[in-house]
Amino acid sequence: MTTGEDGRTGVRGTGEDEPEAPARRRRPRKARTQRPWWQELPILVVVALVMALGIKTFFVQAFSIPSGSMQDTLQVGDRVLVDKLTPWFGATPQRGEVVVFRDPGRWLGDQPPPAGGNVLTKALAFVGLAPSSDEQDLIKRVIAVGGDTVECERGKPVTVNGKALDEPYIYPGATPCDDIPVGKVTVPEDHLWVMGDHRNASQDSRAHVDEPGGGFVPLDDVVGRAFVVAWPVPRWSTLPVPATFDRS
Repeated sequence: MTTGEDGRTGVRGTGEDEPEAPARRRRPRKARTQRPWWQELPILVVVALVMALGIKTFFVQAFSIPSGSMQDTLQVGDRVLVDKLTPWFGATPQRGEVVVFRDPGRWLGDQPPPAGGNVLTKALAFVGLAPSSDEQDLIKRVIAVGGDTVECERGKPVTVNGKALDEPYIYPGATPCDDIPVGKVTVPEDHLWVMGDHRNASQDSRAHVDEPGGGFVPLDDVVGRAFVVAWPVPRWSTLPVPATFDRS
């Protein structure tokens, strides 16, 4: 470093006669050893299983339709995909949605679970890619939510908060409430009132009003919303909310 006449400092350049710094020796890199495929395969299988279980637990799960209570919207044997993610973000079931829920109070009685399938079916069910053979969940349409008043009288349409529902999704020939009229009920907060689309063949909220729980489904028992019919392929369709519920 030098000091000029004006008092400023500077850095002296390197002269040609100064020795150069010795070059740094680089160590040769070791070649990466590629594992044989048979060693990689178990790792990939474990990762795939963990991801599939995570999807089943937190995102989407397949369910099988066990009865005709939701005809013609859903047929026996249809496979639906159920959204389990949105409840994690605070979303709650809305009127008109088709939901899967755990039995809120022996609605299924002593009905045994369906017979188990083969090894492949059980394996797919374990990771959520096929319905479980021992699942005892139910599937119905949400008609009313907490705070709503529902009227279900013989010879009349179902009303929610005084507004009649136009229900084109009801099974042809079935009546809105004729087979199990219940009069007027008010849904408690954090509960749902659910009904099957095949009203004359559905043991839904109406059939349990005189039992503990009053036929209402607690939100905590809801597994998720069915949003698409995924199987069989010719039956593929989405499950949108009917327009009539926009007026409820």
